Amino acid sequence: MGGVKSQGSLVFGLDIGTRSIVGTVGYKADDGFHVLAQEIKEHESRAMLDGQIHDIGMVGGTILSVKKRLEERLGKELGEVCIAAAGRVLRTVTVNVSKEFEQETEVTDEDIYNLTTEGIEQAYDDFQSKNDTDMKFYCVGYTPMRYYLNGYQIGNLEGHKAKKISEDLIATFLPDDVVDGLYKAVEHAGLHVSNLTLEPIAAIQVAIPEKFRLLNLALVDVGAGTSDISITRDGAIVAYGMIPVAGDSLTDVIVQKCLVDFDMAEHIKRSLRDGKDEIEFTDIMGLTQKVSSSEISKALEPYIDDMTTKVADEIKKLNGDKAVSAVFVVGGGGMVPGYTQMLSSKLGILKERVAIRGEDVMKDIIFEDESAHRDSLMVTPIGICLSFYAQSNNFIFVTFNGTRLKLYDNGHLTVSDAALQVSYPNEDLFPKRGKAITFTIGGKSRIVRGTEGESSVITINGDVADLYSQIRSGDVIEVTASTPGQDAVFTLGELNELKTPIRVNVNSQIFEMPRKAVVNGSLEDTFYKVKEGDEISVNNYYTVEQIAEFLDAPIDGGILVNSTPAVASTKVYEDFTLEYDIAGAGSGSRSFSSEDKKIPEPGSFDSLPDDDGTAAEMKQKMSESSENNDSKDDPSEEDDKSKGIPIPLSITANGKPLTLTGKDSYVFVDVFDRLNFDLNKSNGRKIITILNGKNAMYLEPLKNGDVIEIRWEDI
Repeated sequence: MGGVKSQGSLVFGLDIGTRSIVGTVGYKADDGFHVLAQEIKEHESRAMLDGQIHDIGMVGGTILSVKKRLEERLGKELGEVCIAAAGRVLRTVTVNVSKEFEQETEVTDEDIYNLTTEGIEQAYDDFQSKNDTDMKFYCVGYTPMRYYLNGYQIGNLEGHKAKKISEDLIATFLPDDVVDGLYKAVEHAGLHVSNLTLEPIAAIQVAIPEKFRLLNLALVDVGAGTSDISITRDGAIVAYGMIPVAGDSLTDVIVQKCLVDFDMAEHIKRSLRDGKDEIEFTDIMGLTQKVSSSEISKALEPYIDDMTTKVADEIKKLNGDKAVSAVFVVGGGGMVPGYTQMLSSKLGILKERVAIRGEDVMKDIIFEDESAHRDSLMVTPIGICLSFYAQSNNFIFVTFNGTRLKLYDNGHLTVSDAALQVSYPNEDLFPKRGKAITFTIGGKSRIVRGTEGESSVITINGDVADLYSQIRSGDVIEVTASTPGQDAVFTLGELNELKTPIRVNVNSQIFEMPRKAVVNGSLEDTFYKVKEGDEISVNNYYTVEQIAEFLDAPIDGGILVNSTPAVASTKVYEDFTLEYDIAGAGSGSRSFSSEDKKIPEPGSFDSLPDDDGTAAEMKQKMSESSENNDSKDDPSEEDDKSKGIPIPLSITANGKPLTLTGKDSYVFVDVFDRLNFDLNKSNGRKIITILNGKNAMYLEPLKNGDVIEIRWEDI
C-alpha cells in the first residue's frame, strides 16, 4: 500500500530539538522496532529557540555530525531521513471523507489509503480556503480518527464488504518558515527528507498504544522550546495543540539566579532529577559554588506553575473545556521535580494520573544498541522512525526551470501542479493562435482564427513529458514556452457566399455570373484581404446594365425582365429572365452559343474559374463566341468575311507590330494567342486592356492599324 513501507527497511529518524539533536537508526520487524544505533548531540549555541531554527548553518552542522557518527557505527552511508516539526503556530482541520462503490466490494488496504489521501486533500483545500494570513502553511501530519463501514463505526475496514466507507481525519498545518528551515538544515547535512510528521504525532506512536486510545487521555511532550499536546478519545487522536513554553524557560531562570552560562544551568537543572540535596557548579567568574536543590526548586516553582497552568488550559481547550482522565508526560522538560504534581493540580485530577512515560512504554522496542537511552527523552525520536511506516511523505522537492520548489504531495502531482506553484504563464504552456480577424457579413459577426503555434516542450530529467506527467521528488522539469501561430489571413474569394454564381436566363440562354462583395461601401475583388472590423455584404443581383457589360453585349432597346418592361437599372436576381435587343443586331435578340454560359468579368482575367481549364482555353471560348457577333470592320473586307476567307490583320501590341492570321474577323481577346503575356502572374492584380487609348472589352472587334496595350494594374 502506498505510504506504508515494507518491513525490514532501514529508517533514519532525526529529532531536531531546541536543545539537542537525536539521531536514531533502526528497522521494523514482526517482533517490533529494532534500534540499531543512536546518537545525541547538543547544539553548541542557541541556534534554535522555541522549536524554530534561527541559524540553519549551525543546526545543519550539528545534524551532519550526528549523521557521520551513525554512519561510522553502521558502516554505511545515510541519505534519507525522517524528521518531525514542533507544533509552533499549529493549525488543525478535521474532515469526514467517504467513498461509495458501485456494488458491494471487499475493502482493500489500497482503498483505505486512497480514502485517507482524499481526506488529506480535502483538509488541505478546506484550510487554504480559510487561511486569511499572508503566511503559506503546509500539512505536516495527519491521523485517521475513526472509520465507518456503511455508516457504522468500525476499528479496521480492511477485508470487510462494503457499499460505502468513510473516515474522520485530523490534519495539522504549520507555516512555511518552520517547515522550510527544517528542510534546509537537513539538506545542509547532505540528507533528503523521506518523511515529515508532527512531534506530538510521533510521540503518541510510542507513548499511547492504540489499546489505550479508547480512554480520554492527554500526551504532553515537554521539550526545550515547546510543549506539544495531543488528546485521545473513543479510540482516536482527536486534537493537537502546542504552547511555546518548555524546559529552556526554566534553564533561563537558573542562569540568572546562579550567574552561570546556559550549559551550566542545564547541568544544574538536570542534577535536580538525581535527588541530591546539594549541587556543585562553576559560575561565570570561574568560582566554584554550591547550592541546595530545594533553593533551586523554590526559584523554579512560580515558572513551573505558569507553565503547567498554560498546558492545563490548552488541554481543557482541546478536550471540550474539560479535563482529561489522565496525562502522560514525555520529554526532558517534564522531568523537572514538581512538574507532574503541579499539572495534576491545575487539571483537578489525582496526581497519580499524571505520569512520566519512558522505558515502560518501550516494550515493543528492541534496543540492539546497548548504549541507547530508554527514558522519556527517547519517546519522540523513536516515534519519528515509526511514523515512517504509518504515513507517506507530505512534501516533495522538484526543480522547475532552475527554480527549486516544495510541493504538498497528494500522491498524484503532475507537471501542471509545479507550473501552478511558480505561476508559470498559462498561455506559455498551450499552443498560441495568431491574431484572429473579426468581421461582419450580412450584419452577422464572423471570426477567422489564426493558425496554432507549436506547443510547449516539456521534459522531466531530460525525457519528453507533458503537462499531465507525474512528478516525483528530485525531478528536474524543463519547460520551453509555446510559440505563437500565424495571424489570420482571409480573402473575399474564400467566402462561401461568393462561391455560388448567380444564374440568369438572358435571351433564352443560361449564364452564371460571379457574386460581388461590397466592403465598407466599396466594391472589392476576390483578392481583397479582409481586415479586422470590415463590414461585408454580398450582392445577390445584377442590374440589366451590369449584365450587358458583363456579356459584352451592349443594350439597344426592348428590355424585358420576367416578361415585364424594364430599364437599364432594373435589378435581375437569381433565375430571372432577361430579354433585350443587342446593339447593332438590327432586329431580334442576339443568339449566344452554349460556350457563353460562363464568361469572365470584363477587364479582369483573374476572375477566371479554376475548373474551366487554362486561361488560353477560356480565351478560345470567348473568341469562338465572338464569331456570332456582327462585324464593324472596313467595308473593303466585307466580301472576304462573308465568304469565310481568312484575312490577316496588322496591329501594334505593347509597342511591337503584330499580325493576326487564320480567321476572317478578330476581337480583342485574339491578341493573347500571339502576344507573349503570362496570365498566371497576376499576384492579385487586375489586367488592364487598352484599345486606341481607351479601355477595351474582350470581345471588342479589331481592325487594321489598331494600337493595343495590355498590362497588369499597378498596386
